[in-house]
Amino acid sequence: MPPSLVPGVRSTSSPRCDRIDGVTVYTPGQVAEETGFSLDTLRYYERIGLLRRVRRNAAGQRRFTEDDVSWLGMVRCLRDTGMPIAEMRRFAELVWQDEPNVKDRIAVLERHDRKVEEQIAELRRQQDVIKRKIAYYRGVLAIPDGVTAQDRESAS
Repeated sequence: MPPSLVPGVRSTSSPRCDRIDGVTVYTPGQVAEETGFSLDTLRYYERIGLLRRVRRNAAGQRRFTEDDVSWLGMVRCLRDTGMPIAEMRRFAELVWQDEPNVKDRIAVLERHDRKVEEQIAELRRQQDVIKRKIAYYRGVLAIPDGVTAQDRESAS
């Protein structure tokens, strides 16, 4: 997440912010710009319970807190690493429960972490194939014009 709305970090451009009950709040547009989520996605995440009920100002307009933005940073991480929405919702429910359930949260994240490790391993395997193909094409470029690979092999 860009640093300007991350709690404790301020950008040099410092967006114009309002305050509700002494809490700094951000417009949906500001949050969309900072998180990379579209306005539709922010509304969708709120509707399905992936984002807690967003505060409203006196005019009824949605206003996000720094905690909301920080949570959206976690959602962005989980989404970008392929966690299904249902699993993100499960994690959110655990985070927002009043009872202590840290072990359950760890279990959800560890399960996801294993999947991410598997994805990374598969990407490494695919990257090896790409590197071999690059090496092959570099070898093709090294063959002088008019000389076939077969001619080259017989000369060695």
